[in-house]
Amino acid sequence: MQKFPMTVEGEKALRDELQRLKTVDRPTVIAAIAEAREHGDLKENAEYHAAREQQGFIEGRIQDIEGKLSNCQVIDISTIPHTGKVLFGTTVSIINVDTDEAVEYKIVGEDEADIKNNRISISSPIARALIGKEEGDVVVVKVPSGTVEYEIDEVKHV
Repeated sequence: MQKFPMTVEGEKALRDELQRLKTVDRPTVIAAIAEAREHGDLKENAEYHAAREQQGFIEGRIQDIEGKLSNCQVIDISTIPHTGKVLFGTTVSIINVDTDEAVEYKIVGEDEADIKNNRISISSPIARALIGKEEGDVVVVKVPSGTVEYEIDEVKHV
């Protein structure tokens, strides 16, 4: 079975969401279903159907998270010696060779990716180009408009 990489923060976020779903959201929706049942005819009871739909979403999300947690490999980058090499979990400063524009990305698991917060998925084109390279290397990334060259300025284990 394939293991999916996840950062320590990513695993904690999933565990926190799972805890909230099981201890807060699930009991709330069960109470809403019980209350809607008391209103009588279930065929035309919009609150009942909405609560049942919400319950289905919560139960599906619980199963999804439990599956991801059982198949994840948590990687704590702070325990890996710093070599200047780009690895899963590292934060990489890169400079666009043509424009001198600098950007910093943290390479994370699929569920943790958030481009607004400069967290890119390990399977993204930029991350795939960077993995295994070192500070000072120039990488070519295929983008929809062609290719972009980046120089790896710094690799941080944070």
